[in-house]
Amino acid sequence: MYEQNTTPPPDAADDPTGFRIDPVLARSWLLVNGAQPNRFAAAARSRADIVVLDIEDAVAPKDKLVARENVVSWLAGGHADWVRVNGFGTPWWADDLAALAPGSVGGIMLAMVESVDHVTETAKRLPGIPIVALVETARGLERISEIASAKGTFRLAFGIGDFRRDTGFGDNPATLAYARSRFTIAAKAAHLPSAIDGPTVGSSALKLSEATAVSVEFGMTGKICLTPEQCHPVNEGLSPSQDEISWAKEFFAEFERDGGEIRNGSDLPRISRATKILDLARAYQIGSAEYEDDPVHVPAPSDTHHF
Repeated sequence: MYEQNTTPPPDAADDPTGFRIDPVLARSWLLVNGAQPNRFAAAARSRADIVVLDIEDAVAPKDKLVARENVVSWLAGGHADWVRVNGFGTPWWADDLAALAPGSVGGIMLAMVESVDHVTETAKRLPGIPIVALVETARGLERISEIASAKGTFRLAFGIGDFRRDTGFGDNPATLAYARSRFTIAAKAAHLPSAIDGPTVGSSALKLSEATAVSVEFGMTGKICLTPEQCHPVNEGLSPSQDEISWAKEFFAEFERDGGEIRNGSDLPRISRATKILDLARAYQIGSAEYEDDPVHVPAPSDTHHF
């Protein structure tokens, strides 16, 4: 498990380092075009939980080498961001990994994962580096349980755009319900942190809010972002709400008043849910001062991974 950053999130405009948290709990995963190094510093100052420098889909074939050099140079400057690399079997995959191996890369988002081998072969070349398996095709979805269980898989991510292109599906949440369900179930069955949902295209705040609510509905706890401006609303949408926090605190207060003993079959699930809500609120620094006088409560199982 990664060590969590317990520093309160800064105002992105005032703090030069931005705010990064444990990638197990990361909500916003900001993609930044590797061919545009002038955007790296702004991304580092953003409210993204994780910055992912992209040398795959965002970069034209003619610019792949330059983008890779930009990213390697940035990492060599003392940064430890993640990188989305080209998929296994492409002309760039092996060279991407070779270039990143000596550096300080925080993790890899591996594009177009369609089999266990794609993850395991990548992990062999970058030992000890966490890998988010980006599943983007029908073939990958059919093998998602195997991919989730592969040695080296850290989290799953849903590549919505390529998946829709591959299958011909529309973007209606009902149309993609089966696919999202498969991601969540595969992740949980493999003891991974919850899956990362795909991005929302466009600048509509309402559309982004609605899409993030869909992610929550399907049990997904992360979301790919395409601009720094998307990160804050995604973080808010994927964090415990004030109503949830109030419910959790009230539940524990009532539980303690009743003697702190299990009263019926619903108590254990509610203890687990309330504990997770308050633990996440602390991790995300949501009103942390409010919890100083909380009664001691039973720890709930946390998201784990077998990486």
